[in-house]
Amino acid sequence: MKIRWRLRMAAAQREIWTGTQLQRLLAERAGLQMSSASVSALFSKEPSQVKMSTLIALCTALDCTPNDLFEVDTTPVERPAAPMRPVADLPKAVSARGRSMPPL
Repeated sequence: MKIRWRLRMAAAQREIWTGTQLQRLLAERAGLQMSSASVSALFSKEPSQVKMSTLIALCTALDCTPNDLFEVDTTPVERPAAPMRPVADLPKAVSARGRSMPPL
């Protein structure tokens, strides 16, 4: 599963073009004070994690939902087929009396 951070796109759709504009909006609409460096990092990089409180503030400030901030690729991942085990590794068949059967 791949996740793409789309904050810049969501902000641009609301005519927010800079980190400074986003920082001001976060403070005014969501009451979240963030440093310029933190806002710049959110705006320009794909974060490895985002606090829930920050996500909620972004959604509040931009009047959007988390779906507007993330793009999730849900394409199933194909797993490689398991290699076949050699016959010697297969368990031996057991007869009704609990004894091993001779090899086939």
